[in-house]
Amino acid sequence: MSSAELIEFTITSTVSSIRSQRRFPKNITIGELKGKLELLTGANPTSMQLELYGKDDVLHQKLEDPLATLGSLSAENGMRIHVIDPTTRSGEFEPGNEEEDVRFRMSEDEYKKKERTLHAFLTKNRLGKYDEDYQKKKELEKEKGKIEEEKAKHIPLNSRCEVKVTGQPTKRGIVKFIGEVHFQSGTWIGVQYDEPLGKNDGSVEGKRYFECPPKYGAFVKPSSVEVGDFPEEGLDDDEI
Repeated sequence: MSSAELIEFTITSTVSSIRSQRRFPKNITIGELKGKLELLTGANPTSMQLELYGKDDVLHQKLEDPLATLGSLSAENGMRIHVIDPTTRSGEFEPGNEEEDVRFRMSEDEYKKKERTLHAFLTKNRLGKYDEDYQKKKELEKEKGKIEEEKAKHIPLNSRCEVKVTGQPTKRGIVKFIGEVHFQSGTWIGVQYDEPLGKNDGSVEGKRYFECPPKYGAFVKPSSVEVGDFPEEGLDDDEI
């Protein structure tokens, strides 16, 4: 793996309730990371405390060594970094209390020019609704989700199907599950393949969605599934 590989994290803090997604190099030190997070959250780097949470949102460890790198701490994509700043008032960058009073007394133009306002902070760091790329991505994902959900309505349970996923060989099987799952957002189709070309037995992380032998089960997006007359490959109609 390259030392410059980027790792994507969810960033949260005690300073603001805003959550954001950011990528940092594996070889960045905790000291350097605090400088980046100061711009992102408004927390003071000299008093900043960092906690690393796993994908299950359980505390993995506290990031205390300023010379340690993210790579040396076994950080992975999908983890969460929580920023704690005991010197900053909780919710300082939230649009409430004094912030709302300031905005009420000012014109919109004056308010936008005020350096320490929430608007200035969010605009500068491209957070929340001010992150145009994130908002576009969010809208695109929402539209894709609607298309997948509509597609799923036309996939009958227990029907024969053919699954086509980019970069993988075409597989055949039976539709065994249709609906939402705990490990990903959106609507998914659970398929029992005719051959052991899957990834599971119909369960993921201990939660079962359907029954099938090990390595015969898989979950795919509705757009990858075509239902129809797809008999098991290799079967001869003249044989019983």
